[in-house]
Amino acid sequence: MILARAPLRPLIPLRMLLAVLAVFALLVGAGAPPVQAQTARKPSPYENGRPLRPDEVEARKAEDARWGGPRFLAQIKTRAEFDQLARVYNAGTPLEIPHVLFVIDRQRADRIYYVNTPRYALHETFARERRLLSGDRAALVAQYKDPNRRLLFGTLSWQNSLPGYTYEFWEGDLLTPELLTLTAQRLAATFPHPLKFKSNSTLQEAIARRAGLDFVTQEALLREQTFLPLNTGRAQGRLRIVKALDETADLSPTDIVVLDEVPVALTPVAGLVTQRPSTLLSHVNLLAKGWRIPNAYVRDAVAALREHDGQWVELTVESNGYRVQRIAQPAASPATAATPSAAASLPKPDLSVRALKPLSGMTTRDSRHCGVKAANLGALTAVLPPAASVPDGFCIPFAQYAAFMDQLGVPARLAALAQRADFASDANVRRAELAKLRQDIVDATPDPTLSAAWRARWEKQLGGHGVFVRSSSNSEDLPGFSGAGLYTTVPNVTQADALARAVQTVWASVYNFEAYEARRTAGFGQDAVVMAVLVQRAAAPDSSGVMITRDPFDASRRHVTYLSAKRGLGIKVVEGKRQAEQVMYSSWSKAVQVLSRSAEDTQLVADTGGGVREVPIEGARQVLNDALVARLAAVGRQVKKRLGNGDQDIEWAVQADKILILQARPYIDGSR
Repeated sequence: MILARAPLRPLIPLRMLLAVLAVFALLVGAGAPPVQAQTARKPSPYENGRPLRPDEVEARKAEDARWGGPRFLAQIKTRAEFDQLARVYNAGTPLEIPHVLFVIDRQRADRIYYVNTPRYALHETFARERRLLSGDRAALVAQYKDPNRRLLFGTLSWQNSLPGYTYEFWEGDLLTPELLTLTAQRLAATFPHPLKFKSNSTLQEAIARRAGLDFVTQEALLREQTFLPLNTGRAQGRLRIVKALDETADLSPTDIVVLDEVPVALTPVAGLVTQRPSTLLSHVNLLAKGWRIPNAYVRDAVAALREHDGQWVELTVESNGYRVQRIAQPAASPATAATPSAAASLPKPDLSVRALKPLSGMTTRDSRHCGVKAANLGALTAVLPPAASVPDGFCIPFAQYAAFMDQLGVPARLAALAQRADFASDANVRRAELAKLRQDIVDATPDPTLSAAWRARWEKQLGGHGVFVRSSSNSEDLPGFSGAGLYTTVPNVTQADALARAVQTVWASVYNFEAYEARRTAGFGQDAVVMAVLVQRAAAPDSSGVMITRDPFDASRRHVTYLSAKRGLGIKVVEGKRQAEQVMYSSWSKAVQVLSRSAEDTQLVADTGGGVREVPIEGARQVLNDALVARLAAVGRQVKKRLGNGDQDIEWAVQADKILILQARPYIDGSR
C-alpha cells in the first residue's frame, strides 16, 4: 500500500535499511541440489519421513562407490583432510559452503566419525552401512528426539563470513545441554581449529545458553552476506545507476536499475539491483515477483557496476550469484520481463450493486463488486474465530466509484489524454497529467448523498472509531498480478469530515503514476479499472507483519511458514525501509528459525488526532516469541484452506493476545 501523506501529521523520516533476509546455509544430511543451500533450513533424513529400505541402502552404496578417499576419519588434523571429506555447495560463489557430516556413537565410548560427505549423502546411509543404526522409522526418529539416543548427527562447516568453523544440528533436533556439551568436547578433542556452535532454532539457542556454550546465530552470519537473490531471473536492458527515484522521472521498462536503497514504490523496470538488502515481503520485491524480473542485493553494487552505467547489458540473478554481461543494443527494444503471467484483461466489475456491504456478510463472490481484497476478508470473518479475527468494516462498491468518475468526466478526460502523442511517449508528461487528475478527484465536492451514507454507516456499524480507508480495486490481489503498494491507504481517519476526502483519495490512487505504469506495461486497459473502498476499523497492534504460507525458497516445503514482523503498525514491514524480524516455522518439526531481528528503534502508532506518528521502541528487539509464531502459522494455514488452498501472502497484526488478519492475497512466485 501507499500511504496518503497529505492529511497526516508529519512523520519522522524512516531510517535506511540495514540488513535483512539472507538465505544461505549448509545442509545437515540431505543430498539436496545447490539451490537449497540458500535456504535457512537444515534438512535431515528424518525429514524424509521414513528410513531407507534395504534395497535403497544397497543402491546408495553402489552409487557412492564412485567416490574416492576414506569412508570416514576418526580425527581431522589438517585443512587438507577437512577438504578431502567435504561436500561444497555453490563452489566459487559468495555462498560457497564446504561442510562435513559427523556422527557420534555414544554406545561406543562416544566415538566420532567424520564422514566422507560426497560419498554419503545422508547420515542415515553411513550409519546403516556401519551397522550403527537399524530398525524402522521410529529408530531413526529417536536419533533426533530421544535425549538418550545412541547417535548424534551433525555437520561441521567453514563459514567464510566469520571466518571460522561452526558445527550444527538440524533445526528440529531436540538437543539437551548434555548432548550439546558432549558434542563440543568430542569435536574439540578431534579437530585442530576453534569451533563455534551454530544454533538453528530458538530452542537450540536456549539449550546453548543452558550449556554455557558460546554460539553463533543464523542472523549473525547473514549480516555479513554480500549477495542476496531476492528474485531469480534473467533480463536484458540498459543499466542505469540511480541515486534517488524521486529525481529520476524517466525510468523505462527496458531499464535495469541499480539503487543505493530500497524504494517504497517503483514503476516497471526490466531488473533491479540494490546495494542495501530488502525484505522478501517488501512491496517492491512482491512487485518484482509479479513482474517476473530479477532482483538482487549486491553489496557495493554502485561501485561494482559503475563501468556498465548507461550500457546495454544482460543481468542474470541465480540462487548462488549474479552476472552482468555487456550486449549490443537491440535493433528493437527487448521484450520487457516486467509482464505478469495474468492475462491482459481485468476482472469485469459488476456495477449493479450500489449499496454499502458489511464485511461480515461478504463471500469471495463479492469480488465482482467489491474487489478481491474486501471479498477475501469478508469470507474469512466467519471461519477464523476463535483463532483470529478480521477487524470490522464495510465496502463502498465499484458502482459508486464509477458513478462519481462519470460525474467528474474522468473517462472522457482519460480518453483525451490517451490520444495525445506526448502523453503516450513521455513518462514525465504522464506523471504531470496524472498528478493533476488525482488532485482534481481528491478536491472535488463530495456527493452529499453518498458521503452522508458513508458517515452514517461509519457511526452505526463502527461506532465512529478510527478507520483505515483502503483500496480494493479489480487490478490488485490477482493470481498473476498483486499490485502490492500501487494504491493508496489513508490510515487512522478519526474525523467525520475527513472520511469523504479519504475515500476520494483512495479513488484517485487509481491514477498513481506507479499504478498507471504497471497496468500500462501489463497491457491492462486503463478504462477497465474500477476502485472499491474498504473502510475498516483501525487496530492498535503491539506488532504487525506479513507471512507467506510456504517456504519461499523451496516450493515443495508446504509445511513451512515465513514471517516478517515489526512493532506497532505494519506499514514499516511492507515498505521494507529497514530490517524486519524474520523467522521460519515448520509445522512438521515445530522449530522456529530466526533469520533476523528487527533493526527498528521506532514504531508507528495511531495518533489520537488522526493519522500515525512515530515513537521510540522500548525493550528487547525480539518481536515474536515461539508460541505466537506457531499460532500465526496455524492461522495462515486456515486462511490458505478457506481461500482455495493456494499459497497466500497475508498481512496480520497482534493486539494484546488477539491475532487480526488485515489482508490475504495470492502469493506470486515470479522467479524464473
